[in-house]
Amino acid sequence: MASLIGSFALVFGLCLSIFIIFFSIKNFKDNNILDKKVVSLTFLQFFFVLISFFGLIISFVNSDFSNETVFNHSHTTIPIFYKISGAWGNHEGSLLLWLLVLTLFLFLFISTSKKQAKQYRILTLLFQQIIIIGFFIFLIKTSNPFNYIFPVPNEGLGLNPILQDPALAIHPPILYLGYVGSSIIFSSALSAASLSYISKGWAKHIKQWVLISWIFLTLGILLGSIWAYYELGWGGFWFWDPVENVSLMPWLALTTLLHCILVLEKRLALTSWVVILSIATFALSMCGTFLVRSGILNSIHTFANDPERGLFILIFLFILIFLSIAVFFFFHKNENQNIKNLFWLSKETSILVNNWFMMYFLSVVLIGTIYPIFLEVFSSEKISVGPPFYHSLIIPFLIPFLIAMAFAPRLKWIKSKIEDKIQMIIFFVISFFISLLIVKNFDIDFLLNTILITSAFYLFFITLKDFFSKRIGNLAQNLAHFGFSLLILSILFNNIFSKEVITNLKIGETFISEDFKINFENVDKKNEKNFKAIIGKFNIENIDGNIEVLNPELRIYNQPNIITSEADIKTNLLTDKFITMNVVQNQDYFNVRYQVKPFMIWIWISVILISFGGLISILKKKYEN
Repeated sequence: MASLIGSFALVFGLCLSIFIIFFSIKNFKDNNILDKKVVSLTFLQFFFVLISFFGLIISFVNSDFSNETVFNHSHTTIPIFYKISGAWGNHEGSLLLWLLVLTLFLFLFISTSKKQAKQYRILTLLFQQIIIIGFFIFLIKTSNPFNYIFPVPNEGLGLNPILQDPALAIHPPILYLGYVGSSIIFSSALSAASLSYISKGWAKHIKQWVLISWIFLTLGILLGSIWAYYELGWGGFWFWDPVENVSLMPWLALTTLLHCILVLEKRLALTSWVVILSIATFALSMCGTFLVRSGILNSIHTFANDPERGLFILIFLFILIFLSIAVFFFFHKNENQNIKNLFWLSKETSILVNNWFMMYFLSVVLIGTIYPIFLEVFSSEKISVGPPFYHSLIIPFLIPFLIAMAFAPRLKWIKSKIEDKIQMIIFFVISFFISLLIVKNFDIDFLLNTILITSAFYLFFITLKDFFSKRIGNLAQNLAHFGFSLLILSILFNNIFSKEVITNLKIGETFISEDFKINFENVDKKNEKNFKAIIGKFNIENIDGNIEVLNPELRIYNQPNIITSEADIKTNLLTDKFITMNVVQNQDYFNVRYQVKPFMIWIWISVILISFGGLISILKKKYEN
């Protein structure tokens, strides 16, 4: 019954789009007040999609295996929490979640933008409805989450064990709030460009939507990174996996857009940048959806391998991009101050320089992600682009980027001069000597690492000082920039000081290195509702004589019948001790991977600080209003 209601609710939601468009066009020139029918219909459309979404969740909770999606991704033995999260832990359910967020953001936009011009609000609604209709058709035609199976199976195929995790259960909804949030920015920018509505007032209005999308996207990427760290057993925070990259690209574009909005809010400059970045952010979100859903990318994160679905999204993406280009070239009037008139030492110029750096980083990630795809299409040659490619192209440009970030917040609008020169020189000298000490005492490349660590420490000291500076009183900016400097520093230390051992051990054996001993004591067994666990006991004896006990697991799931390796991680403020084990086939050995990962917790904390900076900016704006 829940599946039937959910299916009908989807169709009703699509039908409502016709009425919304009809009344919106009718109301476009009628009067100066937005018709209440339009607002009511927008809410009703969201409500029907919400009913459909809850219908899918109820089908999962009740183990209704007459529903094909439930049959493919659930099982009666799965804990209730993962039955619920399983509703969006698959292709069909995740697309329904996309649609839910699309309609929610549209309703919130219409409800909270009453001070804006009526025609601008209606045109934004119409552009958003084009996206919503596209996703309705995509769901109903190629990815219906309510397909019926007859005869009804007694059991389902089960949920992928790596998705049975709390972090990954909440990761998709938060990430989608960031992804789909960019759709309302896209629609708003096209509407404002069409009506020549771009102004300082519009910048203040759209800035909150940019911040909301940016915060959720940041937190969504963080949760995905934490999940991959402990669940996949790779022992790192970022692997340049293609699906990780397709979430990073819209974040880079959105971060650049946020800085451009700040300029537009103050000086009515960089309007073309704002429109282009608004289009690019949503296009990259859609591009990521296409790559993940089409099965083109070879990644642990991908959901589906269906060319029909990929082709639909690709055609839809091209339609949206061509529509955007047409609006930009035919309607957008670039009447703002020309960037050539910007003084070379000003906040505007520093943000423009920031834009170019961010676009370069975005280009590197984009090329590294899609180049293997094109190479395979044209030459049938398969390659993988890994960390060395990204590091070699990004790190040299990261150094001037960090130094520019240290200077930018201290500059003033229109025209500025460098203040606190002596302090800045002292910080640079201190940073240089600290980096020299680190590089000399550890076996790492001298020249590049000295400059990189110097620039990272320099940004860290400058942003830390800004907290105590009365002249630079923007708490949100200070917190976000400090978080970023802490992130870069933590990543550097993590890479420099990490240690790893991979060895095969029998029960009772010991591995000895210069820094620690690994004693494989024994294994224990445990039965859970939907899996059996083999738990290893390892005593890690450090060079100082301190002993830590780590208990990694091997889990054998009953449905689907899959073996997963669960890491055990001991965390403190300085270091993570990380261990996994795997069975070596046809032997009594276990493959053991032990890693010492410094400053991991500070990587997570720094990203949270960056997100809090955005949250403070939103709260500050609401308080001021």
